[in-house]
Amino acid sequence: MDSSPDAARVSRDGSGARPGLVRAIGRFDLTAAVVNGVIGSAIFGMPGLIAGLVGPLSPLAWVLAGLGILTMILCFAEVGSRFKEPGGPYLYAREAFGPFVGFQAGWLTFWIRIFAFAANVNLFTSYLAQVLPTAGSGAGRAATLTLLVALLTWVNLVGVRQATWTVNAFTIAKLLPLLLLVLLGAGSISSETMASQTVAAPDWTQAILLLVFAYGGFEAPLIPASEAKDPRRDTAFALLVGTAVIATVYVLVQLVVVGLVPGVAGETAPVAAAYRVLAGPAGVAFASLAAMVSVYGWATGTVLQSPRVLFSMAERQELPGVFGRVHARFHTPYVAILSFSLIGWGLAVSGTFESNATLSAIVRLVTYGLTCAALPVFRRRLAEPPGFRLPAAGLVVPLGLGFGLWLLYDRARRAFVGTQSDLVQAQMLIGLVVLGAVLFYAYAARRRAVR
Repeated sequence: MDSSPDAARVSRDGSGARPGLVRAIGRFDLTAAVVNGVIGSAIFGMPGLIAGLVGPLSPLAWVLAGLGILTMILCFAEVGSRFKEPGGPYLYAREAFGPFVGFQAGWLTFWIRIFAFAANVNLFTSYLAQVLPTAGSGAGRAATLTLLVALLTWVNLVGVRQATWTVNAFTIAKLLPLLLLVLLGAGSISSETMASQTVAAPDWTQAILLLVFAYGGFEAPLIPASEAKDPRRDTAFALLVGTAVIATVYVLVQLVVVGLVPGVAGETAPVAAAYRVLAGPAGVAFASLAAMVSVYGWATGTVLQSPRVLFSMAERQELPGVFGRVHARFHTPYVAILSFSLIGWGLAVSGTFESNATLSAIVRLVTYGLTCAALPVFRRRLAEPPGFRLPAAGLVVPLGLGFGLWLLYDRARRAFVGTQSDLVQAQMLIGLVVLGAVLFYAYAARRRAVR
């Protein structure tokens, strides 16, 4: 499936032709991008939240959520291995269900990533404020966000090779402090401390929904497929190996935190609290630095991957062609990158973390479900074999769809009987879908008028 305009552009030598994208992302790069795309702020903030929802069995919640997400990741592994073009979930939904559904998948994917980006860079300033208080409010906060977003934009504008090396470096840097916590803390886990995490009424559904956000983002490295060396071969490997690493780290960190910190549900920085038990104030400073490194690394990967959604949609004339422009020198989609960064900066300056993270998880379930549903469509329609063929797809696909529908049903139920924030989140999702429909049909009418 490499007959798209992008495939032709990649093959050009550049002599008198429009500049094309560079295939520079190898198998290790893609695997690192999966790990980096998932491990961001969640592991530094969620162990206390999950312990507060399900108590000492919270490590099991990470396992169960990981198994649920794995059914969807397996669908992505086969579907993604069928394509060399950029777009990720947008491309898969468009090819399987037509332009309108594809547009909605791309539109929602873009906003999933941009809200998560805004939330995470806000979290960066919060951690920085622990050592530099002026960065946490007022003009200092705005200046910090501006400098951070500007740096992230520059790294990704100058080229995919430079950005890929940055993602690899930050992936290693964010894993080391988490693994160190596990190594140092495993021998100090206390059964008495575990017992202190008991809650009166466990809420497993809410815990697993939050963990969808923690496990989300694995699809982002599939968006710039036209810049991967061999996406058909490497997609499944990167997804499965990356997920194994992520789930192992998550479960072990949760186990150590609930085994070291009594009543950890009350801690806003649970990893720092665990390091405080192990190393005192120096441990808190180290954990805060690690959290900032993790968030910055995640944001670097997001600015690499997410603007390619706009690029891919512009290539198919579903958005203005300006978003498909490639820089003549750096061979990057510079208009899409600048647009993503500017919108993300605006949301970061004006917004907060928590509501964006929850909405990101809810909308992800929609786009993930579309990819699961696309798998049997491609098997019936396409003669070309995928780079990876999912065993027992007849069982895995319904499990993936059922997992997503269960969580979406629970969220809809809470919107009617829960808090005002639950209702607002449902309204925001509906609003995004409606706005996407308006844009799709407006631009379709414009294309017909031009013709």
